[in-house]
Amino acid sequence: MNKLLTNHKVLGDERGQLIAIESGIHIPFEIKRVFYIYGTQPNVPRGQHSHNITKQYLIAVNGSCKVTLDDGVNKVTYVLDQPHIGLFQDAMVWGTMHDFSPDCVLLVLANEHYDDQDYIRSYDDFQKLISGELNG
Repeated sequence: MNKLLTNHKVLGDERGQLIAIESGIHIPFEIKRVFYIYGTQPNVPRGQHSHNITKQYLIAVNGSCKVTLDDGVNKVTYVLDQPHIGLFQDAMVWGTMHDFSPDCVLLVLANEHYDDQDYIRSYDDFQKLISGELNG
């Protein structure tokens, strides 16, 4: 997998900290949807799907969690535990968010509006699609 983690510049002074994130500069897509996950239950993963076309950018703006990305060849787990670190999840990459701290707020920026038809919810189907892409 290419460089997926970004360490954003923290701006601030005695009044507090500020992080600016802009489409096309810090994030490789135009942002069309923003959502966040919080109040998760212990030992209950989120995500566990891929998207056909949607790309996402994840930031733990509070607390921490782990994100495991699987592109069909490589499976890598990232720890998101600082609000200035962002993780890019491309389309056709299986993503699972897990090990949430009780205070975690995971912000997700997406390049597409919600479309249930864009989701690949079966890992077996995901593997078949990836295998078809890799073979031709």
